[in-house]
Amino acid sequence: MTKHVSTRALAARGILAVRAEAPSDVKALIADLNKDWTSFKAAMAEKDKELAKKFDDVVTTEKLERINSSVGDLQKAVDDANAKIAALTVGAGSGQDEPKDKEYTSAFRAHFRKGELQASLNKGAAAEGGYLAPVEWDRTITDKLIEVSPMRQIATVQTISTGGFTKLFNLRGTSSGWVGETAARPQTNTPTFGSMTFTPGEIYANPAATQQMLDDAEINLEQWLAGEVDTEFSYQEGLAFISGDGTNKPRGFLTFVTGGAAAAVNPLGAIEVKTAASATAIAADELVDLVHLLPTAFTLNARWVLNRTVTGVIRKLKDGDGNYLWQPSFQAGQPATILNYPTTEMPAMPNLAANALPIAFGDFKRGYLVVDRAGVRVLRDPFTNKPYVHFYTTKRVGGGVQNPETIKVLKMAAA
Repeated sequence: MTKHVSTRALAARGILAVRAEAPSDVKALIADLNKDWTSFKAAMAEKDKELAKKFDDVVTTEKLERINSSVGDLQKAVDDANAKIAALTVGAGSGQDEPKDKEYTSAFRAHFRKGELQASLNKGAAAEGGYLAPVEWDRTITDKLIEVSPMRQIATVQTISTGGFTKLFNLRGTSSGWVGETAARPQTNTPTFGSMTFTPGEIYANPAATQQMLDDAEINLEQWLAGEVDTEFSYQEGLAFISGDGTNKPRGFLTFVTGGAAAAVNPLGAIEVKTAASATAIAADELVDLVHLLPTAFTLNARWVLNRTVTGVIRKLKDGDGNYLWQPSFQAGQPATILNYPTTEMPAMPNLAANALPIAFGDFKRGYLVVDRAGVRVLRDPFTNKPYVHFYTTKRVGGGVQNPETIKVLKMAAA
């Protein structure tokens, strides 16, 4: 176990990086993960025997929690590697390696380094000196966001070129009737429609570099900018896609639950919740009930959404036959599962607490819509914080639940 813990510590400090381009690294991670999972089950069996004898050894408990944490760390590393593999696969098949506008890209890079205003650098010019990044830069940042943002990996992403996106909903209402061969056929009711508008808010990052670094360093400017921006963008998006209030930001899917702030926003209604018996604990049967609460039509691509802490709790749960509900990844590209459905870890999901909404289950591809306003805008600022040159980068992003019927949420009991 020492090796696993030290590996986790290095990864947590950014010293160790998972190289998704090397499948052998992923295989090694999965091998370590399954070794730890075997150790976890053995430790859990030992703890169950203690509890059956009404004896709780703190040493066994500490050992169990340590292994549980290591399993979580290794599974997270595997999930991160899987995300990178998926991102590389998307990039490899895009056919967009060559710049679409070489002249503008070259001019923008020159402006990035020296701040020189060139005649060709005029696309989307704003009065304050902001410029739309070239297509390649926009794609680089978007690809990085897909890699690091769990919601973008599982939701539908729609790119728009206007200030908002309105979706129509068929509320049905068509009626029919049985008639005889020659009987009159009166007019029947026609369906009604509802609408919901997804309005992007603005998200920003403000990375900086010294002018000497820009002058002298042989760096890939697109990668540098994407690396600086994606961290901040993904953090802010992660919060907004889950609990955002819709004011200058996306509406989080948890606000659409019954009784939530956005419960009446979608014409199809609110997301259905199942209330747990406890305010702080989860029973295996409650997860089974949540699965069966989702209509069969949406279970094919359904998955669990929860945070790391709650995953650690569920990892200890078993079904009536003694089988663990949680199972680790067994091969590259495959996530961990709960009740045979894949899991997606989202750090911004709530922990177990009274009235909290810690677990969601459903088809998020059909349930949640991310709206990207096309174009990343960059403002070069060499004056505010000399000798640093700041690159004030903005992107307009919106989001909300497009079909509440495809998602179910577990709500903890009141205290």
